[in-house]
Amino acid sequence: MSSPLPPRLTLAELSQLAEPLPDVELHGIDMGWYIVRLHRDESVSLLVNPQGETKRFSGTQWVSRALAPLGFTHGILTWADAADEMIGNPIPPVSAQQRLQHGVRVAFATRH
Repeated sequence: MSSPLPPRLTLAELSQLAEPLPDVELHGIDMGWYIVRLHRDESVSLLVNPQGETKRFSGTQWVSRALAPLGFTHGILTWADAADEMIGNPIPPVSAQQRLQHGVRVAFATRH
């Protein structure tokens, strides 16, 4: 069994992870930005820069260019639900597993 992921990971730390590689979620946020969440077993880790801030990408091709050299071949593109952001909404938030099940597969095959 693999070890759980820490809550935050940098690209350098990600490159040192033992197999199996975590699943990659490219989460679309407002204004064309994407953040990366990594999933393994029941743990979820956020990709951050060396200063510990959430690493944002301006397109899926930039995620591909960062992760493909580390052995990642694809990710799952997801989006925030309106219910995720509404205060007092009686609908429970979407779980990580639900987001991944209903996302769109994106291949990491960026050509330079």
